Amino acid sequence: MEEGFLSATKHESILKYIESLAVGTKISVRKIAKAMDVSEGTAYRAIKEAENIGLVSTRERIGTVRVERKRSNIDKLTFAEVVNIVDGDVLGGKSGLTKTLSKFVIGAMEIDAMVKYIEAGSLLIVGNREQAHARALEEGAGVLITGGFGASPAIRKLADELGLPLISSSYDTFTVASLINRAIYDRLIKKKIMLVEDLMRPDARHYSLKATHTVRDWEKLLEETEHSRFPVVDEWNRVIGMVTAKDVLHGDPDQPIEKFMTKTPLTVTPQTSVASAAHLMVWEGIELLPVVDAKGKLISAISRQDVLKALQYSQKQPQIGETFEDLIMAEFEEERDENGAVQYRGVVTPRMTNRLGTASEGVLTTLMAQAAYGALGHVRKSDLVLETMSSYFLRPLQIDSEIIVKPRVMEAGRKFGKADVEIYSQGSLAAKSILAAQVIDHG
Repeated sequence: MEEGFLSATKHESILKYIESLAVGTKISVRKIAKAMDVSEGTAYRAIKEAENIGLVSTRERIGTVRVERKRSNIDKLTFAEVVNIVDGDVLGGKSGLTKTLSKFVIGAMEIDAMVKYIEAGSLLIVGNREQAHARALEEGAGVLITGGFGASPAIRKLADELGLPLISSSYDTFTVASLINRAIYDRLIKKKIMLVEDLMRPDARHYSLKATHTVRDWEKLLEETEHSRFPVVDEWNRVIGMVTAKDVLHGDPDQPIEKFMTKTPLTVTPQTSVASAAHLMVWEGIELLPVVDAKGKLISAISRQDVLKALQYSQKQPQIGETFEDLIMAEFEEERDENGAVQYRGVVTPRMTNRLGTASEGVLTTLMAQAAYGALGHVRKSDLVLETMSSYFLRPLQIDSEIIVKPRVMEAGRKFGKADVEIYSQGSLAAKSILAAQVIDHG
């Protein structure tokens, strides 16, 4: 028991040591083992945990380095969140509830086989098996006991000493695993969504003018930065305007910026999605967006080029986490009709139906929208934002009905796209939609 407690203490100490290192410091198992006087195995496990929580990153040809800790924990659940998800009771180890779990393991095997899958920071989901509880805690993992069972005083004491959560839930193992898996998937979907804060570099300078500055001050800033657009702030650094080259084109050099600026400009916060910022810029014809905090104070600015590059980059990343659109489209196969046009073929599954047993209007609407995006995407390699959509449902579609979704591009301009979509079953028209979408150009 004392050995397990010592291991947990060393693990936490190594993580604190890594966190104390300057950003950019190279890290190796050997260096950490020597600096902290621990075995290389202990050092390795701590470094992997540091990577899981975003303290370090392994890069090609560079190695493992200390990095700035960002939103890396968005795909991690804390043990406290697990307690809420499974309606659990905490039997011990309350001090460890703020820790994040890297994975969960279902203990439906012999203990010796189970240990191979358990590591520090994981969660063992198991029934009333005291030896498994003890072994998991000693390996640095939290324990979730299913079926509403409790734990012995010795196990509770061990959990408290190691600071590892010991949780009991009345749900069975399958239900618990499903609930946690769904929560992790939701986190992965959120992680996939890029936010404005992901574009903000902490070391980047941002430039602004005050309302009392003159056109001459703007010209000096133009020469210094080669930028022509600047936020205008008041004495408390709150954004009150925006000034561009077009605004001051005929201005006298000694006139104040306040006379030329666009007042109450559009702004975004660090938590605004990049897609929303892109839509705002395209729709309003804006080239620069100030980024403000909750009090409206300027903290950065993002350009249209920054936003579109980020969107282009995100499209190249592997898709993680399935949205409802992903799940619906997974039921359909893209094919070509006799004229070479794109169409989608699939079957109405039980999950696509409403309480009456026919295909849900919401699902069909989503299906038609996604098919239209696919067709427009073949013409314009860009992201699309829905503007208007009119749908008509002519007859119900039963479970197991084979349907064909036929999108047709009506118009594909530089900024807008328009398509109509028809759904057929047994050769008859069942639903139809006409939609218009705005193009977010990556060029």
